[in-house]
Amino acid sequence: MGFFESEVVQQEAKQLFEDYQSMMNLGGDYGKFDREGKKMFIEQMEALMERYHIFMKRFELSDDFMAQMTVQQLKTQLGQFGITPQQMFEQMHKTLERMKSEIRE
Repeated sequence: MGFFESEVVQQEAKQLFEDYQSMMNLGGDYGKFDREGKKMFIEQMEALMERYHIFMKRFELSDDFMAQMTVQQLKTQLGQFGITPQQMFEQMHKTLERMKSEIRE
């Protein structure tokens, strides 16, 4: 069975996409959140980014051709912006850390 034929992979991909879309929609109102709301949003984003990072690791570790093609496509797309997948995750982490520091002040 191919990587993308796995029901577990399909379900996780679908859930990640839905959760990401939900967080992006919610993020539009971030400035209106009180301190506790901002903390909750940041925590949920951190959890989502961790899930995404793990999901991408599955692709990297798979020997499935389509999974490897997906990794290469991501690298190519990010490379157009001059970054690697690792740098993307590091930047997301830095952004969330900065958001945390702003609500502590």
